[in-house]
Amino acid sequence: MSYKRIGNYIQLVDNRNKDLTVTNLLGINITKNFMPSVANTSESDLSRYKIIQKNQFAYSAMQVGRDETIRLALYSEDKPAIISPAYLVIEVKDKNELLPEYMMMWFQRTESDRYGWFISDSSVRASLEWERFCEIKIPIPHIDEQRKYVALYSALLTNQKTYQDSLEDLQLICDTYIENLIKTEKPKVLGEYIEQSDERNYDLQNDNLIGISVNKVFMETKSNKEQLDLSNYKVVNPREFGYVSVTSRNGEKISIALLDGNAGLVSSTYTIFRVKNILELLPEYLFLFFKRLEFDRYARFHSWGSARETFDWADMCNVKLPIPDIKVQEAIVTIYHTLETRKRINEQLKNSIKPLCPVLMRGVVENMKKNVEVENYEPYAFIIK
Repeated sequence: MSYKRIGNYIQLVDNRNKDLTVTNLLGINITKNFMPSVANTSESDLSRYKIIQKNQFAYSAMQVGRDETIRLALYSEDKPAIISPAYLVIEVKDKNELLPEYMMMWFQRTESDRYGWFISDSSVRASLEWERFCEIKIPIPHIDEQRKYVALYSALLTNQKTYQDSLEDLQLICDTYIENLIKTEKPKVLGEYIEQSDERNYDLQNDNLIGISVNKVFMETKSNKEQLDLSNYKVVNPREFGYVSVTSRNGEKISIALLDGNAGLVSSTYTIFRVKNILELLPEYLFLFFKRLEFDRYARFHSWGSARETFDWADMCNVKLPIPDIKVQEAIVTIYHTLETRKRINEQLKNSIKPLCPVLMRGVVENMKKNVEVENYEPYAFIIK
């Protein structure tokens, strides 16, 4: 076995969504996974979009050098999807010579990403164009060996996927519980249960600078704290909420989060609030209500403005929601905490599986070296001729 030019084993496919039968629009991220596209397609001609089928790859040649990642993803669903016309669709010519899953395993390696960055062109986008991508050489063992590596890796992924599916069941329980309360409980005005907080970092005792994502979580910011005056930043404490009132150009979502870690600092433009009495309303229960897609739509519908639409404090106080007995709230929050714990375990599982690709591929390379040594071995080379 030796390194082979990948271009000898793959080819481009260009099937367009001409009859508009496929509506599932996907993108690919730097972690080499497909994700629902956030693009506004209301004015887009979806007939130009490319169809991708099971065991085909989506590839973005752009910004490989900038991201230091070969943005390549293997589509594994049975139903076809559509992707941007800017992407390339790639398929393996002969699956008896190269398995798509094996090829994907090779490009999961950080070494492959670094090599892609190294050979990307010097344009502004630092692209890795199709022709140069085809010149990449990878070890391609016998198809039976490929199947062994793929089977091992796939078994681990299947176990993780089974665990992940159980999360969907718990999420369904949470969602159904809330929906049932909305239908059966008399709604209460939220403003009676919450109050704003405007604690500032005047003593500069806190430098934990955080922001809020559209995924409704607090996250570390990339701002340079050394160049900021943190004294005017707002302090958000555990079990307090923060939200960004601007909802326009925000993926049709409102950025709101409940802090469950150490106290942090947020921009003075954020609104911070807390529950007045946690014996009447649990912050975690309220957060479950905020996490619903229906609340995102509600916040967008009730946002006001011209250039920037905002969901202000008065709008938040006017929200109506069911607030059942505290025991009922505790029950649903317990299920939610179980769900969040399992989500973290699931992420740990995924993070432990991903490094196995380089390990397995290193085994391929080591076997290749041994085979080469055996092929070059001369049993009588020590005899002086």
